[in-house]
Amino acid sequence: MTMPWGRIENDAYWLMFLASFIVVAIWESLRPKRNLSSGVTRRWSRHGIILLAATIVSIALYRASPVIVAVAMVNSRFGLLNKPWLPSPVRFIFAILLLDLVRYAVHRSFHAVPFLWRVHHVHHSDPDLDLSTGARAHPVETILTQGANLAAVAILAAPPAAVLAVELFSCAQSFFSHANASLPGWLEKPLRWMFVTPDMHRVHHSEEVREQSRNLGDIFPWWDHVFRTYLEVPAAGQDRMLVGLKGFQNDESLNLAFMLLHPFRLQPREVTSQETPVIRPSSHSMN
Repeated sequence: MTMPWGRIENDAYWLMFLASFIVVAIWESLRPKRNLSSGVTRRWSRHGIILLAATIVSIALYRASPVIVAVAMVNSRFGLLNKPWLPSPVRFIFAILLLDLVRYAVHRSFHAVPFLWRVHHVHHSDPDLDLSTGARAHPVETILTQGANLAAVAILAAPPAAVLAVELFSCAQSFFSHANASLPGWLEKPLRWMFVTPDMHRVHHSEEVREQSRNLGDIFPWWDHVFRTYLEVPAAGQDRMLVGLKGFQNDESLNLAFMLLHPFRLQPREVTSQETPVIRPSSHSMN
């Protein structure tokens, strides 16, 4: 009997979604890192609507999930990892690493290509940072990101179990890395070697253009070290660093109309990828 991968993926994803959301929400309420400029009810409702819209559009367009694509490739002759001589554990590990590398590359492209940066503005224009920021992405960004993920799964012929693992990790990591909270120092430093932590990712949401091009990893921090985009701390320090985009740190940035229409509006002056400095090794880098 064929394993019902579609149902497994759906049930596991939403279980992870709810569990990680609840855990991070409780963590934020007990140990908030910063005071938010607007209430969580407004933030969560607006960002939830954007997430719902982006999800519906993506499902309607692709009509297939990454795990379903992986299942379709299992018996294919094609795929970089679809080799009989590759042991299953090796294929599993390589698939997870390469799929996370693709997510890093896609994220970096959203900061490098002018139009993509305009779309990605919506995520960065959040005047605050909390777990709901992980759901704040324009539908166009979701479509492009999901398209890249599906293509990567097909090209690699990644094992369905590995694809599911990445989907679940990424779901939980989205809430965790955007959390308005911090880990104790004794835990933050060693954990940052394994996963992208809130303090690490918060640097990426700095209002400083140079720092927005740092710490681009999704699940693992290793790609930032390899490609020299890692920054340990922001120039202003964690407590004094301002988040968001200059000129958009206001209440209007939480309006649904703003989030949906912003990529297509002309601005008198905007921060573009051309203004982003060339990425060079940081003096704060661990490597």
